[in-house]
Amino acid sequence: MGTKPTCFITGTDTGVGKTVLTALLAAFFRHRGIRVAALKPVCSGGRGDARILQSALAGTMTLDDINPWHFRPALSPLLAARQEKKRVTLAAVLAHSRDIRNRFDVVLIEGAGGLLSPLGVNFNSRDVIAATGATPVIVAPNKLGVINHLLLTLEALPPNLRPAAILVLMTPSIPDCATASNAGLLKKLTVQKINVLPWLGRDFSLDAALKQPVVRRTLVAIADCFASPFRMSAGVPAAPGLPSRGFAAKNLA
Repeated sequence: MGTKPTCFITGTDTGVGKTVLTALLAAFFRHRGIRVAALKPVCSGGRGDARILQSALAGTMTLDDINPWHFRPALSPLLAARQEKKRVTLAAVLAHSRDIRNRFDVVLIEGAGGLLSPLGVNFNSRDVIAATGATPVIVAPNKLGVINHLLLTLEALPPNLRPAAILVLMTPSIPDCATASNAGLLKKLTVQKINVLPWLGRDFSLDAALKQPVVRRTLVAIADCFASPFRMSAGVPAAPGLPSRGFAAKNLA
């Protein structure tokens, strides 16, 4: 599907923060003048996630480009589509992704549910990752039990893409006994670099979040893993209050 930087944001479960991370990355690239697309090709239970991504993109994509397949029942997309007597195929999702890739410099694709949750007829997020060659990003809540969930998700990735996978721990509103130690243990158990995002609140502002140094550093680390060619020159303007230079963490101190 080409060489343009592409990542696929999946998770260990539903509701773990995939849309939050995708929106942050979309705003991060957009503020640096990079033509970024954010897709949620398939969703069920409403289009709230897709609308969040559209807002993060400041209207540079239509809702239907972001989210071509949407279903009302709050079930897995496969079952929700069946209830509405519709179907989604892997070929259709890949064709849409190719079209978007031709129009943008960086592409973010967000899955629905966990890695192996069925998205449509005989395919899931793993199949999309394998077909596109996108860098996998696994989002998980930083709480007790996440070690097992992350390791299982890593094992389920296409073997050739597993080493490049990016892990992101989302800090919960109320940390538990494992929150402080999970990242350290994962560093010993995997080859992946572990990224941690702080709790941002339920109704946080993207612009305010991007001004937090810890958030910026985490987004820089993620971007460097799959979109390192897009390092901004010193003369390129950034959003107010944000740095004008590229992804190197030293520029974000």
